Amino acid sequence: MTWQRLAAKILITAALLGGVSAVTLYRAQSREAAIAAEFPPEGQFLTVNGAQVHVYITGQGPDLILIHGASGNARDMTVALASDLEKSYRVIAFDRPGLGWSDPIPDQSLRGQALQLSDAAAQLNVHDPIIVGQSYGGSVALAWALYAPVKPRALVLISAPSLPWPGALDIFYRLTDSTIGAALIPPLASAFTPDSYLDATITAIFAPDPVPPGYAKAIAAKLTMRRSTLRANFAQVNNLRPEIVAQEPLYPQLTLPIELIHGSADTIVPLAIHSEPLAGRLPSAHLTVIEGAGHMPHYSHRAETLAAIERAAERSGLRPSPQSP
Repeated sequence: MTWQRLAAKILITAALLGGVSAVTLYRAQSREAAIAAEFPPEGQFLTVNGAQVHVYITGQGPDLILIHGASGNARDMTVALASDLEKSYRVIAFDRPGLGWSDPIPDQSLRGQALQLSDAAAQLNVHDPIIVGQSYGGSVALAWALYAPVKPRALVLISAPSLPWPGALDIFYRLTDSTIGAALIPPLASAFTPDSYLDATITAIFAPDPVPPGYAKAIAAKLTMRRSTLRANFAQVNNLRPEIVAQEPLYPQLTLPIELIHGSADTIVPLAIHSEPLAGRLPSAHLTVIEGAGHMPHYSHRAETLAAIERAAERSGLRPSPQSP
């Protein structure tokens, strides 16, 4: 009798778990289909090393590459900067591997992503680009300069993690840094995360600066809530610190012009841990500190960001200096 009851309990539990799993799968699939329909690709696709890379291209002139941060896609950069940059540059904005509309790749490290995007750039006949990377995208830009065969002419790093930091990541990321967490959290998050949570997260990322009206829709923030994108993003962020530890000793090799832009009130990637000490180490680095700005100065302080890009172009010789005759 005891075994019969135990067997019945096991069957009931399995049925309940199966029902929950089925509901989660259905909701995740439904939401992903709605997100894909609302935010289709805006650019073109390249086949690179067997994977699709989504890229948005606009303008004419010297090549300028935009690389977005974590939990984002190319629109985060193009919405902020493309309308001004396309007047003077051929602007090339990539969705990083696994995010936006680009396929994930086996090697999701900073180096692996830099090599994948460099190979994509080679297909576009890119030469001597200025690379502009924001947040995690700035870390990829540093890896590009260190490892990729298509070398940048200059770097512009906006609020970029560049050096190892003390402490641990947010609890949400740490929970996904396990086999069970990586399996369970992406489908649950995709199925049940409310829009209010996404809005609150965006507000925290911009703080203390205000979020621009319509930002979430303009940059297609919901694309991040797909299961495959969540898995890629969690893996990339969880591995970021050890990858920066590995590439930090190589920084003295970087002699190209580097423009660093960082807000003094950035709590996501603190100035005192990253751009400030990096500027002291690299003679070719020039640091612009924006007092009171948070993690998103390419929106809150566009003029300063565009000025830093122009300085990078002038310092690299791609554009004449205002002082030139």
